[in-house]
Amino acid sequence: MNHSNNSQQSSDGRHDDDAALTEFLSSLMDFTPTIPDELVEHYLAKSGFQCPDVRLIRLVAVATQKFVSEVAMDALQQCRARQTSVVKDKREKQQKDKRLILTMDDLSKALQGHGVNVKHQEYFADSPSTGMDPASRDE
Repeated sequence: MNHSNNSQQSSDGRHDDDAALTEFLSSLMDFTPTIPDELVEHYLAKSGFQCPDVRLIRLVAVATQKFVSEVAMDALQQCRARQTSVVKDKREKQQKDKRLILTMDDLSKALQGHGVNVKHQEYFADSPSTGMDPASRDE
């Protein structure tokens, strides 16, 4: 008798999960993700995945948007940590207050925290001012 109560509870829980999933998937039809459906479809097709269901395409877009957002936030934290560890003379302190400069190293460390290893080519700038107009370096 106790066994049937457990079966009842698990089937009710599954029903609730199915209802929540159905509601979530239907809400994706009203949601416009940052990443366009066409772009997601292109990359899914490139990887060999074909799906006519727009809800699934948008689910992938939402997951991608979340991943990109998390990586960007982690890279920002890396950038802030790097710039606060710089020797603090008066000029560098003023520079720090004005702007944050994201480097490839910041992005690489953020991506590494998410399991993506990036090795950048030698042609990337070694410092934030490399390749800048000499007049704008002093700003």
